[in-house]
Amino acid sequence: MPSDPGERRPPDADDLAALAERLLAALPSPFAELVAEIPVRVQDWPDDATLEEMGIEDPLDLTGLYRGVPVGQRQGMAAPPPEPEMIFLYRLPILFEWCQRGCALEEVVQDVLLHEIGHHFGMDEEAARRLERHSGRS
Repeated sequence: MPSDPGERRPPDADDLAALAERLLAALPSPFAELVAEIPVRVQDWPDDATLEEMGIEDPLDLTGLYRGVPVGQRQGMAAPPPEPEMIFLYRLPILFEWCQRGCALEEVVQDVLLHEIGHHFGMDEEAARRLERHSGRS
C-alpha cells in the first residue's frame, strides 16, 4: 500500500494479500492456529460461475468466499475433500465497500475474513454476519 499519504493508488492484489496475512496472524489463539493453513487468494472480481452458483447478480455484492468443507461437516470423511479449502477476497468489491463505509481498509478486510472464517467453522450467513458485528467494527 502507498506509504506516502499523498500517493493515491488503490491497493493491488499483493497489498490485500499481505494485509490479510497480517490480520489472520493477529487472530487470537486458537483461531490463528486453526485457520493458518487456509490459503487466501485475492482476485479482482468473482468469476461468473461463482456469481451464478451464489445467485448474485451484482459482483460488487460479493467481497469474499470460503470454498471447502466446513469443519463440522468433516467428521467421518474417509476421502479427501473434493476441493482444497481456500478463502477468496475480491479486491474491487472490497475497495468499493471501503469507499462506501469510509473506514480503514483493515476493518473491511477483517470483517470479510471473519465472515469467511465463520463459514469455515460451519456458520450460516446470519451467524457469519453476527460474527462480523461482534468483532466490534461492523
